[in-house]
Amino acid sequence: MRIGIPSEIKNHEYRVGLVPAGVRELVHHGHEVVVQCNAGAGIGFDDASYLAAGASMIDSAAAVYASAEMIVKVKEPQAAERKLLRPEQTLFTYLHLAPDLAQTTDLVASGSTCIAYETVTDAMGNLPLLAPMSEVAGRMSIQAGAMCMEKSHGGRGVLLAGVPGVTQAQVLILGGGVVGQNAAHIAVGMGARVTVIDRSVEVLRRLDNLFGARIQTLYSTQDAVEELALKADLIIGAVLIPGAAAPKLITAALVDRMRAGTVMVDVAIDQGGCFATSVATTHAQPTYRVNDVVHYCVANMPGGVAHTSAAALNNATLPYVLELADKGIKNALQDNIHLLHGLNVFHGVVTNEYVSAAHHMKYVRPELALAA
Repeated sequence: MRIGIPSEIKNHEYRVGLVPAGVRELVHHGHEVVVQCNAGAGIGFDDASYLAAGASMIDSAAAVYASAEMIVKVKEPQAAERKLLRPEQTLFTYLHLAPDLAQTTDLVASGSTCIAYETVTDAMGNLPLLAPMSEVAGRMSIQAGAMCMEKSHGGRGVLLAGVPGVTQAQVLILGGGVVGQNAAHIAVGMGARVTVIDRSVEVLRRLDNLFGARIQTLYSTQDAVEELALKADLIIGAVLIPGAAAPKLITAALVDRMRAGTVMVDVAIDQGGCFATSVATTHAQPTYRVNDVVHYCVANMPGGVAHTSAAALNNATLPYVLELADKGIKNALQDNIHLLHGLNVFHGVVTNEYVSAAHHMKYVRPELALAA
């Protein structure tokens, strides 16, 4: 199979779909890899390293899309990229379709096969291709929040760890999954007072076993969210429903009541955000204010630490890329139910029920779509 790796064009996105080590594995398996020139240059992988791994280099994205049977990316295809997709082509990347009607419509119209990293599952019901970026984003959320808490960045001027004789900052984490756990890990390490809210008692029990008395865990209710949000210096939105739009846990009315300088970091922004006042931002302009509450809603947070993120993502995605290439797309999807869960769009139909419900589009079960 011929696999194409285009350069990412989203704002300040330096990650790359495959690093040279991944290219070498695919070539070793008998596949051909074409890489757009300078696709990995932003994180230290120059064209020479791809050539040494066995790739062919192509000048333009259009040429990569025109020649490749499968496109492997990092971020969802932008409008210009979606125009390059073909019916016989497979796209393997993060998609986050539930909050993005324009992208969904374009992918359906393209007739291509679109497999989303974020809905591929494993035998434990986890999301193995989302997990590494969730780990990065969770850890980064505290770094970003701590910066925004500084007065010069619009915050209240509160130091996360405090100092002797002065209280620490209060951090509220909404959601105790991979993002929330990693955010708590960094916040605790930096000396903050941390509360994690979740609707799963099992999740809260796991966090209690992991952190003990270093954090407080609470079952999620409207009362609990409102009470703690009004006291918090930093709020991390870390709620995820796989494939679906994120629930809005912080209302606009609640934002109006918060203290000026409160900081909110919405890690769920790729799925539409879990704050009612969230609007996606970029690394170039990461924040804005609503009633003097600072919002950090960067949609590709891990892109800020692109070298670490690209390596971690490639470790997770490479086995699936190999399976798709070795077996062929249809056979791989039929053989692996967990990979099949990643199929969101197939030959002009939506094959993910959450995406279908979000956009009121016809849903076809993925196994039926493949059979047809």
